Amino acid sequence: MSSLLHDRPASTPAMLAVFGDAALLRAALLFEAVLAEAQVTEGLIPLEVGEAIVAACVELPDVEDLAEAAAHAGTLAIPLVQILRQRVAARHGDAVAALVHKGATSQDLADTALVLQAKAGAALIRDEAARLAQVLAALAETHAATPMLGRTLLQAALPITFGLKVAGWLQGVDEALMRFDIEAATALRLQFGGATGSLAGLDGKALAIAERLAARLDLALPAKPWHAQRGAIAGLASALAILIGAVGKIATDIALLAQTEVAEAFEPKVAGRGGSSTMGHKRNPTGCQVALSAALRAPHLAATLLSALPQEHERGLGGWQIEGPVLADLFQLAHGALAVMAPVIEGLEIDVERMAANLAAAGLGNDTGESEALVARALDAYRKDR
Repeated sequence: MSSLLHDRPASTPAMLAVFGDAALLRAALLFEAVLAEAQVTEGLIPLEVGEAIVAACVELPDVEDLAEAAAHAGTLAIPLVQILRQRVAARHGDAVAALVHKGATSQDLADTALVLQAKAGAALIRDEAARLAQVLAALAETHAATPMLGRTLLQAALPITFGLKVAGWLQGVDEALMRFDIEAATALRLQFGGATGSLAGLDGKALAIAERLAARLDLALPAKPWHAQRGAIAGLASALAILIGAVGKIATDIALLAQTEVAEAFEPKVAGRGGSSTMGHKRNPTGCQVALSAALRAPHLAATLLSALPQEHERGLGGWQIEGPVLADLFQLAHGALAVMAPVIEGLEIDVERMAANLAAAGLGNDTGESEALVARALDAYRKDR
């Protein structure tokens, strides 16, 4: 059973829904329905058979029963296809039911369903990352000339402006989002290859069916099935981890600036948030906590998918099967981190006088170098990217 008490503090309802049980089943059933429609169009199965299969894909099966059956079978596809065949057989007989899932394999269903979920998740990631980038750009512009103490190796260094620090945050998020878009464009593609990736058993019409599948599902069509080539999934996971790390960098800096001894910037005050169960005076950076927790988890999740790259022969054992839950975790953590950090930046409380006092106490002068010009260049680059 999923646990909202475990998952919700780290993510958002929207992303949890994208990778929830109902969404997975809808994606899997969509694959089967569209496969039947494509086979009808190519004359591989009769129209009435295709209509029967599509009708069988409308109602979601019971999740708990299906989960138990999938655990026993070793894959979701086996019990799900069995349910569809039972539904078709009840109205049209066993011969018609046997045409459900024709020419496909369990990994085709699993991979394409995961990609469809990732596609929906990617749209949420882009929206939230764009929101964060916009508020970072506005903050950098506002404080392009605000002097503060620059710190290296956690020690006082030379003066900078707060706008330059924020421009660095913006650069990290913007570059990570561009990397994510590149990896998503590669990874969001159809998987359809049949038992061994040779597209056997479809009377020479498999390529035409694959083209129709990809078009109908709005996914890219790869040159060949990618059952045992998992680099695109690993690349997408790595891009998510890097994006989470970029948000974690922002959270780290804000948490350090909010320390009592520094007191230069604080998360916005929100009723019921950031307090302590025993110390009423505390103002904890709760949004930073969420983002930093995600940044600690993400690298190890991405490494799991990198470790699964050497898969055996035409379809591997154990490697691709781990990708669904791990990729879901990365999407959920990324969206959770982005979603908490945007309002933190929007309402960030900045003590300009404290920044000036800390800078004066360090006795390092007031020369901020080319900070303002660098902020302007960073903002120009960001706006050009958009």
